[in-house]
Amino acid sequence: MSPSLLLWTLPLLVSLVAAQHDPHDPEAYDMSWVNQYRQGFNFQCPHGEALVAVRSFFSEVQGSDRLWTFECQPTPEGLGEPTDCWWDDLNRAGLEWTSTCTQNGIAAGIQSKYFEAVLDREWQFYCCRYKRRCPYSCMKTNDVPARYREEGEMIVPAYGYFIRGAQTTFSGVLRDRQWKYILCRMTDQDCAFENI
Repeated sequence: MSPSLLLWTLPLLVSLVAAQHDPHDPEAYDMSWVNQYRQGFNFQCPHGEALVAVRSFFSEVQGSDRLWTFECQPTPEGLGEPTDCWWDDLNRAGLEWTSTCTQNGIAAGIQSKYFEAVLDREWQFYCCRYKRRCPYSCMKTNDVPARYREEGEMIVPAYGYFIRGAQTTFSGVLRDRQWKYILCRMTDQDCAFENI
């Protein structure tokens, strides 16, 4: 290979290597993590917005914990303003958990506390109710992450769907949690049911 060709291709090779990231290094991802490993956090969307995306990064070295990031999106105008918001059911670290926002609420935040003794977290959704709207066309996502200890990502599949809660399983052997998020649409008109 000629020296001039080598000098021409060397910067290209360096840029290709630099563009690749280490899948075990969370700093290689362009994310604004809301927590540090083994630290609690409280994340709330701005008023009138709801959670629409969740991403996490696992590290066995850092106490079998995850870094977390969330995204919010304004709710449709037809939904109106939230009439009430509250912190809903709390799970216990190391146990399976299923939680759906009470009072037909949708998730507008989440908080968590890490417990070193079980290498797991407690979780609690911040829920908001919009007048007397009711959920419909509900579904559960596939497991997020698909396998324990992998990077996890869930994005609401379409505008107008909302996270209402989650069902989680915890592996005491692998010290990690998988999530099935409960997603629903909300009616455009008031309904008579207090909680679905």
